Amino acid sequence: MPADVAPPGGEHLVSVVIPVYQAERHLPSVVAELAALNRSTVSPAGAPFRVAEVLLVHDCGPDDSARVIREMEQEHAFARGIWLSRNFGQHAATLAGMASAGGDWIVTLDEDGQHDPAYIGAMLDVALAEQVSVVYARPTNSAPHGAVRNAASRGAKRVVNVLSGGADTSVFHSYRLILGEVGRSVAAYAGSGVYLDIALGWVAGPPATAPVVSRAEGEGRRSGYSTRTLLSHFWRMVLTGGTRGLRLVSGLGIAFAVLGFLLAVFIVIRQLVHPAPVAGWTSLAVVTLICTGAILFSLGVIAEYVGVAVNMAMGKPLYLITQDPAEGPLGRRPRP
Repeated sequence: MPADVAPPGGEHLVSVVIPVYQAERHLPSVVAELAALNRSTVSPAGAPFRVAEVLLVHDCGPDDSARVIREMEQEHAFARGIWLSRNFGQHAATLAGMASAGGDWIVTLDEDGQHDPAYIGAMLDVALAEQVSVVYARPTNSAPHGAVRNAASRGAKRVVNVLSGGADTSVFHSYRLILGEVGRSVAAYAGSGVYLDIALGWVAGPPATAPVVSRAEGEGRRSGYSTRTLLSHFWRMVLTGGTRGLRLVSGLGIAFAVLGFLLAVFIVIRQLVHPAPVAGWTSLAVVTLICTGAILFSLGVIAEYVGVAVNMAMGKPLYLITQDPAEGPLGRRPRP
């Protein structure tokens, strides 16, 4: 059932959204920590709040997370499973949970225990003090990943900052506090392929950050993000961050046109000053390859933008919520 309705001036009701992909081992401990906040709690600055519901979005992972979600529903009245028709990815699963949330505020947490729920009150204080609708966690310790991945992440965010023309991706974090009505609206209107934090930036205004200490990922759990997945996230941020990428393509075309004109002028002047028989130039082949590569790259970028537009025009859903498969026709299997 949805979160309770808070009376005016009463406690802040928080809906916690957890996208679940492979959390069979670690989800019970995360929900147990949230159970301690399922009663009236006071933030460090004195704001009363309560975690009214925990939405466990099953993203059809390879383990037995579905069973654990059902167990959490039986054990905790505030826990509710959200069932997706197939694996859509973390951002789509998070948006599905946000669309189903009913609290004044929505908090998004990872499934592996890296995010400490104890900081929810501090993040709420920042939102109230700075009057913002989005607060990102700002880890004060190094991310629990390798040095190469951390450096690549920082570099990718700088590139997206340039291409987006305004979005400060350096503050993006999967541990977020979002004003409920903003989160639900974004979840309802976000198109296929959108990057969640970019979509929030379109409507929420400048976000704030709150200092937190990140914990290590669950013991024995491998990261669900492969190199290919991380590159996909980066490219999605570029495509949904604005059309500056298309303007860069135009600039690339102008630059090569100018370069070609200057090269033509150079060849003509050289031929007039020092006439020489025409011969095959290695440099001509090099220029041809470079120009052809630039053209193909530009066409590829344009095709990606067109692909995003086509998916949205065709109505490709970002996610699809279904009932628990065990309670529907798929669960009515013949007994052996």
